Amino acid sequence: MSRLIPFTAILLASVLTAAPAEAETTWYRGLCDASAGVALSPSHFVVADDDHDILTIYRFGEPDPAASVDLTDYLGNRQPDGKSRKGDIEGAARIKDRIYWISSHGRNGEGKIQEARQQLFATEVIETAFGPRVKALTAPPYKRLIPDLIGDPRFAPLATASALQKPPEDPGGFNIEGLAATLDGHLLIGFRNPLPEGKAWLVPLKNPAEVIGKAAAPVFGDPVALDLGGRGIRSIEFVESRYVIVAGPFDNGKRSGKGFALYTWSGKGTDSVKRVKKVDFGTMHPEAIFAADGKNAIYLLSDDGNDLCKNANVPLRKKSFRGVAMALTGPDKKH
Repeated sequence: MSRLIPFTAILLASVLTAAPAEAETTWYRGLCDASAGVALSPSHFVVADDDHDILTIYRFGEPDPAASVDLTDYLGNRQPDGKSRKGDIEGAARIKDRIYWISSHGRNGEGKIQEARQQLFATEVIETAFGPRVKALTAPPYKRLIPDLIGDPRFAPLATASALQKPPEDPGGFNIEGLAATLDGHLLIGFRNPLPEGKAWLVPLKNPAEVIGKAAAPVFGDPVALDLGGRGIRSIEFVESRYVIVAGPFDNGKRSGKGFALYTWSGKGTDSVKRVKKVDFGTMHPEAIFAADGKNAIYLLSDDGNDLCKNANVPLRKKSFRGVAMALTGPDKKH
């Protein structure tokens, strides 16, 4: 059910179009590890859970799912015994009626390669009598992104991180969590880890349609390093005239001592980011942010997974994550 929680637990009034005493948060049922999302229409959005390969569609403000799409077989993650490996889907970006999704490309907690997590793929938005839905493309996922990246001398820090064989949340590990569309139809790949010289990296992918549709070799732009106060990129989205970035610790925050913060960025590599001040995410664990209906409107999803929620014996109706609508209008300030 929807709940009203103290407004200061989400964003302070200086960031919103108005200054209500409370902000409405919806608790969506059926999953808890919300890791990426995209608006399908003014009424619906689709969300990925990094703990399985099912995309789930919700109506804004309604707790129960409207539909779901199981991509386990499409991603090749069904094991011979019928069990599934997790693709660890972490980022999403919409370009027209195509949604691109990217997995973490990270190793597991023991530092072992996980091929199931090395996926870049796309789904198509379709209209039905029951509302917008998504379906996988006939083109297969692209699974050579890491070799392509580490083979480019511009991305030497990524090659180093890949060679270290570390878990993704260790210092210097390899972990992708952000994906954003650009105005010219390119993608920006955002890294949670590593943080070369303490800065978060974005790598432009200039030909996503050809990579997915024709298995073409990726064409990359020069990397962009952003000073997010020692944080990595958890989510990034173009909203109105600039990018909005959810930044967070490369780990769980215990070693790095970092919390989550919200930034904006012009999109120009020479421009610094600006931190949106007086933001308090409270108990939320923001993992996905995407443009919503309305000027400067964004929707934030919280990864509310914990040991209890991840337990396979816990029924889906008892698993939940939070979503909240926000609007950015307050003045940005330099980091």
